[in-house]
Amino acid sequence: MKPRSTARRMGRPRAVLLGALAVLLCWLAVGAVGGPAIGRLSEVQKNDNASFLPPDAESTAVLNAVSRFSDEDEIPLIVVAEQKDGSELDAKDGLALTRLAADLPSLPLPGTDRTLGDYVVEGSRLAPVPSEDRRAALIVIPLKETAASEVVNGEAPIVVAAEGVRVKARLAVAGTGMTTHAGGPGGLVADFSAAFAGIDGVLLLVALAVVLVILLVVYRSPILPIAVLLSAVFGLSLAALVIRPLAESGTIELSGQSQGIMFILVVGAATDYALLLVSRFREELHGESNTWVALRRAWRGAVEPIAASGATVILGLLCLLLASLRNTAGLGPVGAVGIAGALLAALTFLPAVLLVFGRKAFWPFAPRVDDVHAEDVVGSRSLWGRVAGLVGRHPRRTWVITLVALLAAASFAPSFRADGVSIKDTFLAPTDSVQAQDAIERHFAAGAGNPIQVIVPADRAEAVRDALAADRGIEDAYIGLSPAVPGQDAPPPAPVDGLQLVQGTAKGSADSPAAEETVRRLRTSLDTVSSDALVGGQAAINLDVLDASGRDLRVIVPAILLVIFLVLCLLLRSVLAPLLLVVANVVSFAATIGVASLVFEHVLGFGGSDPAIPLYGFVFLVALGIDYSIFLMTRVREESVHRGTRPGVLVGLAVTGGVITSAGIVLAATFSALTVLPLVFLVQIAFIVGFGVILDTFVVRSLLVPSLVHDIGRRVWWPARLAGDRGRHAENPGQGAAAEH
Repeated sequence: MKPRSTARRMGRPRAVLLGALAVLLCWLAVGAVGGPAIGRLSEVQKNDNASFLPPDAESTAVLNAVSRFSDEDEIPLIVVAEQKDGSELDAKDGLALTRLAADLPSLPLPGTDRTLGDYVVEGSRLAPVPSEDRRAALIVIPLKETAASEVVNGEAPIVVAAEGVRVKARLAVAGTGMTTHAGGPGGLVADFSAAFAGIDGVLLLVALAVVLVILLVVYRSPILPIAVLLSAVFGLSLAALVIRPLAESGTIELSGQSQGIMFILVVGAATDYALLLVSRFREELHGESNTWVALRRAWRGAVEPIAASGATVILGLLCLLLASLRNTAGLGPVGAVGIAGALLAALTFLPAVLLVFGRKAFWPFAPRVDDVHAEDVVGSRSLWGRVAGLVGRHPRRTWVITLVALLAAASFAPSFRADGVSIKDTFLAPTDSVQAQDAIERHFAAGAGNPIQVIVPADRAEAVRDALAADRGIEDAYIGLSPAVPGQDAPPPAPVDGLQLVQGTAKGSADSPAAEETVRRLRTSLDTVSSDALVGGQAAINLDVLDASGRDLRVIVPAILLVIFLVLCLLLRSVLAPLLLVVANVVSFAATIGVASLVFEHVLGFGGSDPAIPLYGFVFLVALGIDYSIFLMTRVREESVHRGTRPGVLVGLAVTGGVITSAGIVLAATFSALTVLPLVFLVQIAFIVGFGVILDTFVVRSLLVPSLVHDIGRRVWWPARLAGDRGRHAENPGQGAAAEH
């Protein structure tokens, strides 16, 4: 037996142990201060499309101009009433609605010392407006923008106002046979805010619970899962301390969806990094009795792939800053800060825990010193030993069959519909704002409450109004902020700085393709009336968001691919291997989108997808998916230096198979937590990332990449050459093909 070194006899050096305790204390302090900041991130969210528009969009210019026609920016909350049996409203119904309109300003808002009237635009007159068929009526409540932007007792007043109006309206029409709903832009913002209300608590708890269950199965230990989850929570706490002041100052845009995605990214990434480090630590403990020496070796072996993985994701997310949509651009730094927090916690807090607990961290199944080495796994009866054996025996057959299957799935990608969704298809469950929109469309022009807005020189206002009224997509047109209310004089239109506001009620709802086509047509046809005419409104906002999303996809995707390729080139010291990895991940993404297209349309029955879905899916799947190839190929390169490329591939695949697939399952499971929020957008993101990660870890990383590398052999490291591929380890270039026979 070889004599033990002095370092081994000493165990953990006192200075190292004290340093580990200091690191733990620092992270506990971060958690104590940053934990509450996580729960307060929702106070600085912005969740309306208008606030995310590109600055140079035509609808943005109209928004800015319209704000000059009123002292307050408005968000209309629309109450719609109709008879349950479809009959006409009678005098009794009209009286009940008139009383409701008169009582609404004095409606108290629970949890505040204010009334609804405090948030109604000054000078507004609330009155029921009957439909032409006399079967329904509208009450438009123009709310100040502050109702959505303020936070009172942890909640936006518009949420409390919408709920209060809904209750008040139901009570006001009790006994009349009418039903009421509150919707319009104000109702929609309130329902979105309510949908995101659980993001600080429920979403995070579900994600952590899912990860805890998986880690308990993977580690069969009560200590390690807690340590891993704490690293994720501390990473998130650190991120929250950075993100909140930046969002509060307006430096970055934080939305509910970007906050939710950031939570999932941090938990998933921190767990992935922890799995890799702990796996390497366990491996070293089999051949080393001194836990400090084993941990030091494990950290050195894991730090490069973990740091490269984190850098790849951070740089990929920062590419989103190139987006013209501000919510997409905002996700970039928000997600990057989150990943940085996860990376720092995984490389400092977790090693400190492992140092303090040593082998006891794996209790009750602590690894023993039994000199089990990496190469012993290849050819064994273990699952990943068998997979490595399959790849080694039939590399070309494996990658050809796998690639054909992926391309077959990718062939359905062009059928993926990402041209926007209607309000009806935004929520998983019916909401009052959706029901209100349905009632409006039954009795009014579908665009009522969301008019198309045109800013023109005042001397061309009447000509533009006539042109609007003549368009086949417009129900009626008027000059000024609001149309005439029956029985009352129309508010006098007042030009501002030589400009006038002309509005038209579209026949199609603002989120319909018909309304968007009307906007496109008007932007062309109105040029003949006034070359200075600008067309905006909610339908124009939706159209500009759609166009901007297409532009962002074309710009950001190449940027991300270039960044990932360069990072891989530096990490692997090769050109060909990074190229293969990037192409493999792009094929994996295309296959995922193809499968998602089939599932969304034919299984889940979704009416379409948000324009941002393909870009978000690409960022998460390619930037995150490349992690698993990094984990594999850094180990393959490490083994190839000593053994040669083909043996190195098999060893790398066998020893990393379990940890990487576990990491993929964890990340897929954490993204599945997004389904607790009742929004189609997040459910679609959860499916695309979850399915894509499973496809990447079990197929691309386990079969396609290793079989390709094995078939290519030592040339995969071109232009470099590894020491293990020289001399007696030199490979026959035809070996891969010969293995097929």
